[in-house]
Amino acid sequence: MGDRTVTRLEGPQEAVPGPVAEEAGQRLSRRLRTPRRPRLWFEILLIGVSYWTYSLIRNAVPEQKAEALRNADWIWRTEHQLGIAVEQSVNHAVNAVTWLIIGMNYYYATLHFVVTLGVLVWLYHSHPGRYAATRMALFATTGVALLGYYLFPLAPPRLMTGGVFVDTVRIHHTWGSMASGDLKHMSNQYAAMPSMHIGWSLWCGLTVFALAAVPWARVLGLLYPVSTLVVIVSTANHFWLDAVGGVLCLSFGFTVARAWYGALPHALPRLAPVRTGKPAWLPTKA
Repeated sequence: MGDRTVTRLEGPQEAVPGPVAEEAGQRLSRRLRTPRRPRLWFEILLIGVSYWTYSLIRNAVPEQKAEALRNADWIWRTEHQLGIAVEQSVNHAVNAVTWLIIGMNYYYATLHFVVTLGVLVWLYHSHPGRYAATRMALFATTGVALLGYYLFPLAPPRLMTGGVFVDTVRIHHTWGSMASGDLKHMSNQYAAMPSMHIGWSLWCGLTVFALAAVPWARVLGLLYPVSTLVVIVSTANHFWLDAVGGVLCLSFGFTVARAWYGALPHALPRLAPVRTGKPAWLPTKA
């Protein structure tokens, strides 16, 4: 009788084969990037803390007035060379219509926050599966803007020397900007590049355009960033090129969201997957 080799297995046996266990690990890793149903209390806390932190860092950037004014002169000369330096004409023309410029002052001060929060609430309620990715795009956009404030201090047109532009908030005594009048000490006045009024409004507009079901809402989504651009120029709070900076920041934000979730937010499922508390690799019962 030939020799027979008997292999004795010691210790407890694994019920999951090696390849299956490896696949389980990969799926577990992917779960970290799977959109999940947002929790209201967490989102309120996260948004509040994030905006407080953003404001704290933005206002902690040194107000480098001399450099900010030099950069503003450079931006103004560059726009003249490009043939797009029409901010002064727009500012003076709109300022001549009192009711219009006062309305724009309040638009600048309020809608920036109201519309953005409104879109977040709408996403949370109607598109929970897309909420986290879209919120990440907004947060990444806002975060990278802080680099611009630090690396390129810029005075808004209304603070340039020579009286070229009209500070519409100061002239009309409206509560229209945290960087003018009695509130100017609460905000860094030399952090105009990039424009987050454009970054946030374009985020709102593209989100509504991509996800809204009714045509009129999609049209309003596209009109919102356009009207915001007119407002920031008319009130002399930003140059055209500040708006370009805001667009670039938003592009970065959506790139981060796409890299993390594997798709742009609008391409993700509308509803978040239901959490069962069961590991993704375990088989389900028939």
